[in-house]
Amino acid sequence: MPAKKKSTSSGKAKQQDNQLSASSSTQDLVGSGLVTPGSPTLEGNFEGPPTKLADSSYLQGSDPEISGDGTDVIKSDGYLEDHRAYFGQRFAHFKRWVRDIELNEGGIDKFSRGYENFGLHVTDEGVRYREWAPGAREASLVGDFNGWDVGANPLTRNEYGVWETVVPNTASGEVAIAHGSHIKVTFVTDKGERVYRLPAWSRYVTQDLNKSPIYESVFYNPPHKYEFKHKRPVPPADLRIYEAHVGISSPEARVATFKEFTQNVLPMISDLGYNAVQLMAVMEHAYYASFGYQVTSFFAPSSRYGEPDDLRELVDTAHSLGIVVFLDVVHSHACNNVEDGLNQFDGTDHCYFHEGGRGRHELWNSRLFNYGHHEVTRFLLSNLRYWIEEFGFDGFRFDGVTSMMYKHHGIAYGFSGHYNEYFGGNTDEEAVVYLMLANYMCHKLYPGFVTIAEDVSGMPAMCRSVQEGGVGFDYRLTMSVPDMWIKLLKESKDEEWSMDHIAHQLTNRRYQERAITYCESHDQALVGDKTLAFWMMDKEMYTNMSDQTDLTPVIERGMALHKMIRLVTCGLGGEGYLTFEGNEFGHPEWLDFPREGNGSSFHYARRQFNLVKDEMLRYKYLYRFDKAMMHLEQQHKWLSAHDQWVTLKHEGDKVLAFERGGLVWIFNFHPTTSYTDYRVGAGWAGKYMVALSTDDHEFLGQGRIDHSTEHFSTPMEWNGRPNYIQVYLPARTAVVLRHSE
Repeated sequence: MPAKKKSTSSGKAKQQDNQLSASSSTQDLVGSGLVTPGSPTLEGNFEGPPTKLADSSYLQGSDPEISGDGTDVIKSDGYLEDHRAYFGQRFAHFKRWVRDIELNEGGIDKFSRGYENFGLHVTDEGVRYREWAPGAREASLVGDFNGWDVGANPLTRNEYGVWETVVPNTASGEVAIAHGSHIKVTFVTDKGERVYRLPAWSRYVTQDLNKSPIYESVFYNPPHKYEFKHKRPVPPADLRIYEAHVGISSPEARVATFKEFTQNVLPMISDLGYNAVQLMAVMEHAYYASFGYQVTSFFAPSSRYGEPDDLRELVDTAHSLGIVVFLDVVHSHACNNVEDGLNQFDGTDHCYFHEGGRGRHELWNSRLFNYGHHEVTRFLLSNLRYWIEEFGFDGFRFDGVTSMMYKHHGIAYGFSGHYNEYFGGNTDEEAVVYLMLANYMCHKLYPGFVTIAEDVSGMPAMCRSVQEGGVGFDYRLTMSVPDMWIKLLKESKDEEWSMDHIAHQLTNRRYQERAITYCESHDQALVGDKTLAFWMMDKEMYTNMSDQTDLTPVIERGMALHKMIRLVTCGLGGEGYLTFEGNEFGHPEWLDFPREGNGSSFHYARRQFNLVKDEMLRYKYLYRFDKAMMHLEQQHKWLSAHDQWVTLKHEGDKVLAFERGGLVWIFNFHPTTSYTDYRVGAGWAGKYMVALSTDDHEFLGQGRIDHSTEHFSTPMEWNGRPNYIQVYLPARTAVVLRHSE
């Protein structure tokens, strides 16, 4: 993600913004018939004494699953006791939303199906078009079908700012708008200006750079829609996630396609043993170099990679391989574009976004959603349902959650861990409640659905259920872990690495809140940073990655640590594991999208999978190890295991050992010293055999670990465990032992 914005508002201005937000939100609900005048409301930013809303009879008919008061999270975290009133008020606000939706929209299921009513739809009578644009005075649907005549197909407006028209079928009964033809909506603004916009619910938009960089909305009504052939797999408890960007998933210097990803990359993901793929940059974005984080059309899969049906085929094929598919969702902000985005959609500054400074992210140059508005919430929740229902996604990774939840957006703000930082006046409660609604909807309607939060703040109860009073995510990303590895490689000699520090960072997770851990993601691959492989081997990757060249100390060290870092992170770091495509085999160089600053070059906007297939190169060894690690997890499922015991952190020996998933893990990070008969505590009596070693020849190791060796325990307490075993630990080697009997 780009850097976050530093707030420049004064405390008084912030307070006024909060009060105005609460007031305007309530007025909007009254105006739409959602609530009645005189209904109890929550004031400001939900500070101060609890309201009586939680006890109001208005909420009594709500979903029994959320019948509590939102304070159950306190039972397992006593530090939250001082914020009991806050949790009660926040939960009451959430329940108010649910109840309003139940009474006025027929429930969250119906409410979140806005994509079935808004936008363009083929009916028996013709093409129906519906759009919310409360700030417009006039509206017309124009396009190739009517010669762009603004008077041919005017829209009529209802009392809530929703415009509608039907383009009748032709005399012969054919759909009047041809598949693949261009369309727009044109508004006359309150100032009398005529503007042209892409429909907000557009499902397919295209760009012709030979004509203009601005996207055009295309009426997508193919004669034969892709039909899913395979049943959705249930997301597993032990997630092994392969993060990928379709456009860069080719060795060639161009934009790759959905079909190529399906044919070439999915089989590789399956071969490696990953059970989930997380797709980035799917929602349409006008600027390719934004990495998909400047969304312009939220309901349109990026046409750079092909047609919507090509994405459906990708997801369906993944399901046939037993791989679940997650979507990188960007609801934290929207692109600032006007002509092909949501900005100033109806001619006003505040249709989908907050008005004024609160609605702008100055560092990202983007717009910020008004999460407290009824129609904005409909749009966003329906957006989630659309990707699930229409394309079969099995989970979401929510981007930029920190920016959403805090008014300062996390910029120039160092979170110390003090709970007042999370539950004070800096928190944007409307955004937090929207996230609660999103998680509630996904989990209620799709049991087993997975939601992941990209949050650097460490907010407590982020990954506790909404019913308990949490925000409702299933996982958060352990964003401090890759920072730790980069910092160690940049600032410390190998012999200075602290085993205690590594173990602490990998296990520093909130109680009863699951985390997805990783050594490096797309963030570390971007230009301006380096991948772990490049930090360790740098320029020698250009000259010494062939088996025909000398195995230099730099390459030998880099290959050994690359394996060890991944193994200890996957083994100890979380309840799920993630890698970014290519990094599993030590992809060289960095990632840089075509832009003005690099001459619009695609040279670094690609993944060189051909390096693994070249048997003369050493990348194959890292690929083999990653595959062995994933398949070992598939067998022992330590990511979902509840046992985890760090048995040894020896700073002098540079040895770290722990137990997890019925396995004993031993890491010797010492750069030069090997140990014979090294004693390590063990929880189970009996025989131990080698399950995995980083030193095997097939992984470019020296083959110093004998897999046929039987290690028998001795019944004597060691490292706080009832038994010990003795093992041979070569320098810069990790070994995983399984309990045999």
